[in-house]
Amino acid sequence: MKKGTLLLMLSLFAIMSYAQVDLSYYLPQGYTYDPNIPTPKEVLGYEVGEWHVSHDQLVMYMKAVAAASDRVTIEETGRTYEKRPQVLLTITSPTNHGRIGQIKAERAKLRDAGASVDIASMPIVMFMGYSVHGNEPSGANSSLLAIYHFAAASEVGPDLENMVLLLDPAINPDGLNRFASWVNSHKSYNLNGDPNGREYNEAWPRGRTNHYWFDLNRDWLPVQHPESRNRVRVFQDWLPNIHLDFHEMGSNSTFFFQPGVPARMHPLTPEKNFELTKKIGAYHAKALDKIGSLYYNQENYDDFYYGKGSTYPDVQGSIGILFEQASSRGHLQETDYGMLSFPFTIRNQFTANLSSYQAAKEMRQELNQWMKDFYSDIKTESDADVNKAYIFGSKEDDARSYHLADLIIQHDIEVFSLKEDITLNGQEFKKENSYIVPANQPQYRLIKAMFETRTSFADSLFYDISAWTYPMAFNLDYQALNSRILNLASVEKVDKTNLKMAPGKVIGAPGAYQYAMEWTDYYAPKAANKLMNAGFLVRVAHAEFSTPDGKTFGRGTILIGKGDSGMDENAMYQKLNEIAAAAHVDIYAINTGYTAGINMGSTFTDPLDKPEIALLVEGGVDSYEAGEIWHLLDQRMEMAITLLPMDAIGGNTLDRYNVILMPDGRYNGLGKSGAATLKEWISKGGTLVAKGGALRFLVSQEVGLFTFRAGSEPETGLQKNYADYENATGAKVTGGAIFNAKLDLTHPIGYGYTNSDIHTFRNDNLFMEPSGNPYANPLVYTDSPLASGYLHPSNLEGLKNGGVIRISSVGSGRIVGFADNMNFRAFWFGTNKLYLNAIFFGQTINGGTGR
Repeated sequence: MKKGTLLLMLSLFAIMSYAQVDLSYYLPQGYTYDPNIPTPKEVLGYEVGEWHVSHDQLVMYMKAVAAASDRVTIEETGRTYEKRPQVLLTITSPTNHGRIGQIKAERAKLRDAGASVDIASMPIVMFMGYSVHGNEPSGANSSLLAIYHFAAASEVGPDLENMVLLLDPAINPDGLNRFASWVNSHKSYNLNGDPNGREYNEAWPRGRTNHYWFDLNRDWLPVQHPESRNRVRVFQDWLPNIHLDFHEMGSNSTFFFQPGVPARMHPLTPEKNFELTKKIGAYHAKALDKIGSLYYNQENYDDFYYGKGSTYPDVQGSIGILFEQASSRGHLQETDYGMLSFPFTIRNQFTANLSSYQAAKEMRQELNQWMKDFYSDIKTESDADVNKAYIFGSKEDDARSYHLADLIIQHDIEVFSLKEDITLNGQEFKKENSYIVPANQPQYRLIKAMFETRTSFADSLFYDISAWTYPMAFNLDYQALNSRILNLASVEKVDKTNLKMAPGKVIGAPGAYQYAMEWTDYYAPKAANKLMNAGFLVRVAHAEFSTPDGKTFGRGTILIGKGDSGMDENAMYQKLNEIAAAAHVDIYAINTGYTAGINMGSTFTDPLDKPEIALLVEGGVDSYEAGEIWHLLDQRMEMAITLLPMDAIGGNTLDRYNVILMPDGRYNGLGKSGAATLKEWISKGGTLVAKGGALRFLVSQEVGLFTFRAGSEPETGLQKNYADYENATGAKVTGGAIFNAKLDLTHPIGYGYTNSDIHTFRNDNLFMEPSGNPYANPLVYTDSPLASGYLHPSNLEGLKNGGVIRISSVGSGRIVGFADNMNFRAFWFGTNKLYLNAIFFGQTINGGTGR
């Protein structure tokens, strides 16, 4: 048959299936359905696939089924940033519903190597998670079919005596709703599938991400967002044997199910996991064969980064399974495979859901035994490991230590705080802000994944990042301990109930000559912003000083006076205490201006203008990086910022801002006139903070002076195997690794740091030359830059002694240029301060040379 004829037939099939869609198109043959359970159409008013279900409609249907079925209960596990409910449906027999606590208690024993468990009678648990990417909607829409089938099919009832199904219909409620609104509002009743149509081309930032434009499928391990914390809590509470993760990929594709590329598994994932995933894959193949759908596996996608929904389970005795369906993006779209209808994509996802169910049913004892064996093996491995615990902390800042401890605890890992200060191998750990994580516990492999550094790999291609060493990300002192050293008398267990950051306070009495706040605290910028909002005079000290009682304050210390606050001494003191408590910082009363080092009225201090910030968005801006900045300022620092579309730049628009932030991006929406407006604004004293592609744009428009090094050399030679092309070029991509850099602690960009050695994160191949002015390079890579992760050897020279942060003067203003991402995925706490320093102290940088 000719290709054109085949495509025509496929197109006609897709259009016909769309026009005639009803439940019979989706549901398997041989089942009878309880008429008391409402169908999706009876609740929503349309057939599945006719429209894209909005989140409120999705929840409405789930509640209707739960109310009608004794197999289903529904609970709200939390709320998103936009206050949409996250719901979890538990589907099992009525008998099992009466003993949920007992089932969970028995499952918890699977993690106890010494516990006796009755594998033969233990129910299997399968978690079904849909559409973590909001604009990959076939998953969430197929959940309508899944809940109906499992609740209403009479033949399913007996199976549920030995099964518990957990269903999360929309892992990303905010993104799903954003996308559904877009495609439904642009749907014609007469479809033609033209991919140029507005329906298939979402407006920036698209529906993939959550409210702050984060990819929630990368947040399983960092757990920086409420959606992730809520679903991880469910995972740890239930310990599912199988974890289904429904996605979509490009339209010109077919259907993918795991396993992925064998060589791209994380070394901490046992080989048995791959074998079981492959065995389950045979069920998918059989089911897709039956309905005539094309599919593939083991060709791309990997199981390396443990922050993804299909990989996070693999390091915990569960089997994570990724499904990738070619996306119709709207309701009907032309593709290389013919017309692709939305109902067709839904049916494939639902079919894979059913095949997973069949695998779970038939592999129940094998998968429960695997989880038991997994944790038994962990006990043996951890006993043999020379590293018995990990300790981390910061001598000057308890916030970063707290946030890492909090992150770790979310994953059902035991963490202990110190009861006394200790020194290990010459490194001091303070009891107030140091924690110990014993390795000898059930989550041993996950702990190792969090703390290890790794620079050698079996494969050189990564679907996501290759390193995430958490103490490096948080810029904390840490050590692996080869003995337990500390006994239970010297440590105290902390958990979600008692892990707390100490509130800050004012140290000293009211009526002080000045007040001072050290910049070493993570939340010092939050406090500084609140101080400015209150009308206080806020200054930064560019040199150290000491008070008569011997307290020394470093560069970057904030000096606080009454300013225009209009407060008397007692009101000011009360307000300072309020701000200190909210920001977890201490503020010190200074009772004389005659301090050592510099005096309180020194010329080595600068009054600070309150940052009035515009974050450029749309027009080619990287929405991920824009969201990371927005989240940092809005959620953590509680600073009001403007999300400024590029097409709003012009005239006097920029006059109300003194700081403009340009994330990575192409900036095709700005153009020459916008660049000229920016240059004029900077030259009048503005601070522009720019990253990556934004710097290239500024250079192309002659706005700032930055230079770049060439990347890896192109392939040479007369002939090479074409089959090797993808691997050879992909290996040169820096997908995400950690690097060693040296910080100038005397530069305003370095204020608040006490160690010049710092770790940065990058996930691109933009290599910045240091400035010819050595005072304009506050952060540079070392001559041995790779700290953890994968880097192609040809890229090493581009990084050695290269620039990470570089200052460029423009008239009376300046551009602070970043080569690396200081705010990566919200968990890179260690370099947030560098970015915040550019915002607060950029105004004080002297002619691009520092102070």
